[in-house]
Amino acid sequence: MSRYRNIKVKTPLVEMDGDEMTRVMWAMIKEKLIIPHLDIDLRYYDLHVANRDATDDRVTEEAARAIMRFGVGVKCATITANAERVKEYDLKGMLKSPNATIRAMLDGTVFRKPILVQNIQPFIRSWKKPIIIGRHAYGDVYSGVEAAIPGPGRVELVYTPDAAGDIRREVIHDFEGPGIVQGIHNTDESIRSFAAACFSYAWEEKIDLWFSTKDTISKTYDARFRDVFETEYRQNWVERYREAGIEYFFTLIDDAVARVVRSGGGFLWALKNYDGDVMSDMIAAACGSLAMMTSVLVSPRGWYEYEAAHGTVRKHYYRHLGGEETSTNSMALIFAWSGALRKRGELDDTPDVVDFAKDLEQASLDTIESGIMTGDLVTVADHHPEARKVTTEGFIDAIVRRLRARRS
Repeated sequence: MSRYRNIKVKTPLVEMDGDEMTRVMWAMIKEKLIIPHLDIDLRYYDLHVANRDATDDRVTEEAARAIMRFGVGVKCATITANAERVKEYDLKGMLKSPNATIRAMLDGTVFRKPILVQNIQPFIRSWKKPIIIGRHAYGDVYSGVEAAIPGPGRVELVYTPDAAGDIRREVIHDFEGPGIVQGIHNTDESIRSFAAACFSYAWEEKIDLWFSTKDTISKTYDARFRDVFETEYRQNWVERYREAGIEYFFTLIDDAVARVVRSGGGFLWALKNYDGDVMSDMIAAACGSLAMMTSVLVSPRGWYEYEAAHGTVRKHYYRHLGGEETSTNSMALIFAWSGALRKRGELDDTPDVVDFAKDLEQASLDTIESGIMTGDLVTVADHHPEARKVTTEGFIDAIVRRLRARRS
């Protein structure tokens, strides 16, 4: 029997369930790897798309407020409904992205780090150390307003000050026919907290910080990010970075991409919201699989939300519903749980909870390095004499055995 049974987690952990195949794996992980070992109060919120629709998305807001109350949450992957999903699930309408809603309420920065194992080498052979993505978790297209333009007419940006002052207007476009338009925003406060979080993270990890955007094209919006980062660096970090032997580096995002693929890794790459979304998937895929990436939202107010960086694995879900065997990688979901438990233990000063989280991660890594893995990894892993592809549940069961062996 594991000596972790009935370890007490002092403070409740906010749990947010999700959709499709990740929901199936979530239940397995909770049943087999979490509940048998911990005495834990899980404050459960069902973010299944049908429940979000039924509650007019109030459940998502309630989950975010629970994280504000208890400090730490763990989230399954969820559907962001488009027109196809509205029809598929018979929804009342296209709900906002639950991730965007939670991130807007908590603010902060999303840090994503690839999960590296010895028997899977990055596709870019020069990468010897992990490239960590620092993604701004507020605003931009995720909180954008969009409209279809039906015909000829003028679209403007209009600013009406609360206090006395002139109304400002900027022409976006004079349409001669149908088209589309989008408005996005950000705030100086959120950008400053993003910059501070990235400088702090890189300093604590003793790694270089890169920031990239396209201020040559976006001379106001992107340039504000560049200026805020430069001000934060000059005012608070120059001497600390020099003493730590690390550096801050800014360049245009297209130049940064070219540099990244020729680098050795080992740095934090700070990016705006959309850029970070895209580039984190690129880093994860290049390191083996989208399921091999951790993700944590760090709020400047001391709130943390851990999640998988990937989607709901829709194709595998429909195979599962059809009775077919699946071989779906649950690593990112497992590491979401372990990350949340580690942080919960650190905040509660309960080292046995922290140790459990570490052992859960190591058991998961050991499973892959022993040659037992899911289908996404088999084709990219180095040859192993005992390598074999296992089912979704078979992979989790293999981790269960190693976790028990580590702590028996």
